[in-house]
Amino acid sequence: MATIGFIGLGNMGAPMAANLLRAGHRVTGYDIVARAAEGLAARGGIAAASAAEAAAAGELVITMLPAGAEVRSVYLDKGGVLANARNDALLIDCSTIDVETARAVAAAAAEAGFQMLDAPVSGGVAGAEAASLTVMVGGPPAAFARAQPVLAAMGRTIVHAGPAGNGQAAKICNNMILGVSMIAVCEAFSLAERLGLPAQTLFDVAAKSSGQCWAITSYCPVPGPVPASPANRGYAPGFTAAMMLKDLRLAQQAAGLTAAPTPLGAAAANLYQLFVDEGTGSLDFSGIYRFIGKPDRKV
Repeated sequence: MATIGFIGLGNMGAPMAANLLRAGHRVTGYDIVARAAEGLAARGGIAAASAAEAAAAGELVITMLPAGAEVRSVYLDKGGVLANARNDALLIDCSTIDVETARAVAAAAAEAGFQMLDAPVSGGVAGAEAASLTVMVGGPPAAFARAQPVLAAMGRTIVHAGPAGNGQAAKICNNMILGVSMIAVCEAFSLAERLGLPAQTLFDVAAKSSGQCWAITSYCPVPGPVPASPANRGYAPGFTAAMMLKDLRLAQQAAGLTAAPTPLGAAAANLYQLFVDEGTGSLDFSGIYRFIGKPDRKV
């Protein structure tokens, strides 16, 4: 059993921390929303009054935060993790943030004498609840080996991607693939509808042919072919359009810093921006099918 400080108990962090409790770990959690920490306590955890208290409570400290600015603050501020964690604590950031911030915070942690991993996750809220997340980990091999049993309580596939920042790199590259492929799938089903080809027929062909991809077989954006997909429950997330836009922006930021040509990634980011601008950011990202199929859409 490990003692764990967990900071960030939102839509993803709360079920991840709950799975750590179910695995027998002792979890002390903090969130800026007090009722989130109270929810952890109701499941058998311990509610902390501050990030500093949570950081001091564990031999491992895990964070799940919205963006790079929050990660810098939580780790680097006077009341943050580096100033309050145990000397031997292993630090694991599961947030999805920019690679530059991940590497900068890891360097600050190393300078302070800590080992740190960036360990963003894929699988959405459903994966967090089912402990079936994919975890992409950047950082020292020894730290990865130490973290692996704890990460396995939250995820099914744990991949060491290399040095600091590579977990974030893997996450944003994977999600750029997903964002681009989802738009291509939506365009194909929209075209099929206008040509009089039933969605189920296109699904039956593409799911077994060269057009096969996860966005079709597991997450088809059209109601009907995949009963478990968000399309069959009004595009309730899942993984929200706002979160997909965030990841596509991170990919474009990284592309700009490295002069990497990503024209389809840029186009996907622009389309998701237009979709979210309609007030649909809380819908599942596959809901962009509604936007793609608009007869009056101009982009």
